[in-house]
Amino acid sequence: MKTELIALLRRKSFQFTSEPTFKLASGKMSRFYVNCKPTTLDPRGMFLCGHLIFGALRGLNLAGVGGLTFGADPLAMATAFVSELQGSPMKAFSIRKTQKDHGIVKWIEGDMVPGERVAVIEDVVTTGGSTLKAVDRARAEGLEVVKVVALIDRQEEGGMDRIREKVTDAVALITRDELLPPGSAVP
Repeated sequence: MKTELIALLRRKSFQFTSEPTFKLASGKMSRFYVNCKPTTLDPRGMFLCGHLIFGALRGLNLAGVGGLTFGADPLAMATAFVSELQGSPMKAFSIRKTQKDHGIVKWIEGDMVPGERVAVIEDVVTTGGSTLKAVDRARAEGLEVVKVVALIDRQEEGGMDRIREKVTDAVALITRDELLPPGSAVP
């Protein structure tokens, strides 16, 4: 499944150039561009991502899986769907970018209860800032974050190392180097 997902990501979600031409959220320029949404919103992409992320979470006795909207949303839904099919149901949740200011003021949408064990997921990690924001907000809502799973680690700015400072069990399923076509080298 991982090999098929890498091929799909290469085709739909990944570009690279010899010179830094892509502006990152941090403002820095990069030779690599990753937009997972064309893959994670594709039916086959959802299937592959859901199975691979569920595999990374299997056996952890989690109540839920989610992350910062919008990048984590299709991943959380795909994983929750697969978890039900596999007989180990986990609820999906979504963490808002801005706190709801009406009704019940909260960061998280979904049927989560304080004290529940969860995994925070992310589509792409560069600096780790978005993932750490999601971890902090989940914890602020009383959830116990026991694992972080990133679909892709860009390997550029130490994001996974920063994440592991707050959540020691943090993994990336695919690295930027795995997305490069065979024979390509990263200087």
